[in-house]
Amino acid sequence: MEFSGQSLPVRSVRESRSEMTELILPNDTNTLGNLLGGRLMHFIDLVGAMAAYRHARTHVVTASMDHIDFIAPVHVGDLLILKSSLNRAFNTSMEVGVKVWVENTVAGTYRHVGSAYLTFVAVDARGRSVPVAQLVPETDEDKRRYEDAIRRRELRKLELERKKQARAATPEARV
Repeated sequence: MEFSGQSLPVRSVRESRSEMTELILPNDTNTLGNLLGGRLMHFIDLVGAMAAYRHARTHVVTASMDHIDFIAPVHVGDLLILKSSLNRAFNTSMEVGVKVWVENTVAGTYRHVGSAYLTFVAVDARGRSVPVAQLVPETDEDKRRYEDAIRRRELRKLELERKKQARAATPEARV
């Protein structure tokens, strides 16, 4: 692919894969001992940014977090495993998928507790968007996620346009 006369590299999904582990402590939880949703979103944003950064090889900023599923509660003392990888690269933006598990270290089992999709934009040191390498899906799963990402992107664009029109149409929608 070319952008401004420059040929861009091509990278695989496996090059962007990232993982982080967090031990859930009392400071991360509410009064019931459950992980705060905002704290989980913070972890999701971090691991998502790692994958985008690995792919773009430059600074990245979060453009959107959508379709966040909180599937099951996470408790004090749980070992949280977050995994992310690129679903698709566009011109200057990238969609990243994140899956979240709790590891039962005694039994050696994992329980899926959350998922999310995020969009990141690659930027230079001045904050201007820059082109990113294209993504080549290799496995059947990579290919499915690659195709699904374009549909989600179109839905995000439609939603943005709908919101823009609603704000323009009614003063009370500008809140």
